[in-house]
Amino acid sequence: MAEPVLVLIGAPGAGKSRIGKRVAKLLGVPFIDTDKRIVAAHGPITAIFAEHGEPRFRELEREQVAIALREHGVVSLGGGAVLDAATQADLEPLTVVQLRVSEEALAGRNLGTKRPLLVNGLDSWRALVAVRAPLYDAIADHTFDTSTMPAERVAEQIASWVTERQQ
Repeated sequence: MAEPVLVLIGAPGAGKSRIGKRVAKLLGVPFIDTDKRIVAAHGPITAIFAEHGEPRFRELEREQVAIALREHGVVSLGGGAVLDAATQADLEPLTVVQLRVSEEALAGRNLGTKRPLLVNGLDSWRALVAVRAPLYDAIADHTFDTSTMPAERVAEQIASWVTERQQ
């Protein structure tokens, strides 16, 4: 059974997908985005929330996370994936990096309309982060701040950290 080279966790808007793609390219491994897999298999996340609610979305998310964590590559988890106890247990032996972003930096980023838990913008984001930050901190082996540095530079730092850790 293969395992990920790296798993990325963190708040919505921290850059897990954007930076994860770059890290995977630098490390020469596949990039796996669990949210994109959910969308490919079940349709838009906003539609899943609207039609079936958050509990059903979390079930679908758990299924995709369990599959992805058995694959080789850089895996990007949705911001709420760490809420699941089974996911927390699965992450324990793996190399996990948290991407952190400041509220000020997030205000300048486009959160889009595909994030049903952020319908109230920064207020929703603040509430999510208040609940999830202790989990992110407890699970992560290392944290990188994406607030002010270009994505390319953050990706380079993460790739270097992973490479050094594997030696």
